[in-house]
Amino acid sequence: MKQQRIRALTFCALMAAVVAVCAQITVPMPNGVSFTLQTFAVALCGYLLGVKYAVVSLLAYLLLGAAGAPVFSAFHGGFHILLGKTGGYLWGFVPMAALCGLAAKGKGRFLPWLWGLPGLAVCHLCGTLQNMALAGGGFWALLTVYSVPYLLKDILSVAAAAMLCTRLRPALEKYLLSARPRARKES
Repeated sequence: MKQQRIRALTFCALMAAVVAVCAQITVPMPNGVSFTLQTFAVALCGYLLGVKYAVVSLLAYLLLGAAGAPVFSAFHGGFHILLGKTGGYLWGFVPMAALCGLAAKGKGRFLPWLWGLPGLAVCHLCGTLQNMALAGGGFWALLTVYSVPYLLKDILSVAAAAMLCTRLRPALEKYLLSARPRARKES
C-alpha cells in the first residue's frame, strides 16, 4: 500500500510538471492573457489522477509558482501572479481538475465531458471574477474579453485530454496496481 501511494504521489509531481511545461507553450494575446496548453494539462491531470490526487497535483503546481518557481506562463513565478490578471484562472484550475477527476473512475465515452465542461466553466468563472475585482468592469464585458476568445481552444483541449486519457488510464492503473505486495513463494 505504501509503494502504491508513493507511485501515486510521483504521478502528482509528474502532472504538476506537465502543467508547468504546457504553461510555457504560449501564444501572446492583446488582452495580456496568453493562449497556453495549461487547460489541456489540467484536464488530463484530473482525468488520469482522479479527484484527490489531481487536487494535490494542482495545489503543488500553484505552491511552486507562488514560491517563485518559474512555472506559470512565460516562465513567470511569484505570489503576485496569483493575484493578477491570470490568477483567477490559475485558482480555477483546482476545481477544474477536481471536476475532471470525477470522471476518472467512470466508464463510457461521454462521462469525461459531463465533468470536463463544467470544470472549464468554473475555471473561466474564477478568472472573470478575479478580473472584475481587479479591473472593476462588468461581468459580461470581462467575460467577453477574457474568456470568449479562449473557449473553443479550451473545449478542444478538454476533448483532447479526454481522448488521450482513454489510452493512458488503463496503463496507469495497471502500473499503480502492480505496486501491490506479492506473496512470496516458500521453498
